[in-house]
Amino acid sequence: MFTTAKIIVSAIIIGIITEISRRYPQQGGIIAALPIVSVLSIFWLYIQGEHKETLSKFALGVAWGIPATVVMLLIIGIALRHSFHLFVSIGLGLIGWLIFLFAQDIIVKHIVS
Repeated sequence: MFTTAKIIVSAIIIGIITEISRRYPQQGGIIAALPIVSVLSIFWLYIQGEHKETLSKFALGVAWGIPATVVMLLIIGIALRHSFHLFVSIGLGLIGWLIFLFAQDIIVKHIVS
C-alpha cells in the first residue's frame, strides 16, 4: 500500500511539473532542476525508517552525480538544438553522462591516491 502511495504522489508531482513546462518551458525547466526527486527519495527513505547514515550516503551519492547530469543535459540540449531526433539526443546525453561519471571516478581516485 505504501509503495502505491509513493508512486501516486511522485507521479502527481511529475505531472504538475510537466504541465507547467508545457506552458512555461524555461520556468518548468528551473522547477524540474530543483532536487525534487532527491528530496522525495530522502523523505520516503526516512518515512520507511532508514537510518541517518543511509540518508547521508544517499545525499552524497546524489551530489556525486550532479556534474555528470549537467553534462548530460547540455548534450541533450545541444543535440536537440541541432535537430537531432529526441531519442538520439537522449542516447547521446546518456552516453556522455556515463563517460563523464567514469572519468570523474578515475580522476578522483588518482587525486586521492
